[in-house]
Amino acid sequence: MSFSFAVLCDQIFPSTSTIVKACLASKESKPRYPKMGYAQLVIGPAGSGKSTYCSSLHRHCLDNGRTLHIVNLDPAAEHFDYPVALDIRELINLDDVMEELGLGPNGGLMYCMEHLEDNLDDWLAEGLEDYLDDDYIVFDCPGQIELFSHVPMLRNFVDHLKSKSFNVCAVYLLDSQFMTDVTKFISGCMASLSAMVQLELPHVNILSKMDLVTNKKDIEDFLNPEPQFLLSELNKRMAPQFAKLNKSLMELVDDYSMVSFVPLDLRKESSIRYVLAQIDTSIQFGEDADVKVKDFDPEDPQNDS
Repeated sequence: MSFSFAVLCDQIFPSTSTIVKACLASKESKPRYPKMGYAQLVIGPAGSGKSTYCSSLHRHCLDNGRTLHIVNLDPAAEHFDYPVALDIRELINLDDVMEELGLGPNGGLMYCMEHLEDNLDDWLAEGLEDYLDDDYIVFDCPGQIELFSHVPMLRNFVDHLKSKSFNVCAVYLLDSQFMTDVTKFISGCMASLSAMVQLELPHVNILSKMDLVTNKKDIEDFLNPEPQFLLSELNKRMAPQFAKLNKSLMELVDDYSMVSFVPLDLRKESSIRYVLAQIDTSIQFGEDADVKVKDFDPEDPQNDS
């Protein structure tokens, strides 16, 4: 009578066979780590340069051998300077909504975004199935400020991305041409702070269109603001009854250091690289990458002797 090797091991080395089987079972039952995706949610007022930012970021990553996918969430967009991985206009179009429902531009856009919210588990989930394993996605959002200040749609969108194992960062763009005086600076800070409170995400504030600024000194005063100077300028421009409010606003900006801006000059690769590094750090991109043995030089046998 002949015995297989496995049966022979069971009879001669029962304890060893049990250990081997247990190890194999443990290996098979070992839970897999969930896939992780990374995303930027590009928001900001209309005309702040969001689509231009997305286009420049895509070109920068392409030149540096880095993969990046861009998703358009603006149902009113007309053309793009970058390839679109997913487009909300495939789901719903603003012109069609305005024509069929008789809505204006703002009402029509809100209807489109609510329709997107209703289809997060279908259209969006299906579209993102191929973009999860360490993929990097940039969502180009509409410029209606209510979307990221008090309407819950984008917050629900963010929660959906988190449930799909995406690390998300909000990238808030503000036109540097807007920062011409202290009153507009405070207004921009409050709008950014409103988005931070609403979305509850890692937040990077960017001063866009720095290549169009003629006097960089005017902008530098707001990149590293001196609270007492700004308060003095604010009181000069506003009525005396707002003095206490001005003081409270400046204390909010200064004491908690919650709002700061990073300048972005799209003409300079170093500027794009710096902004991208800030965002990557906030979502921990690349921190869990596996070590590649081929990155290390082989040991020199002469040095071993």
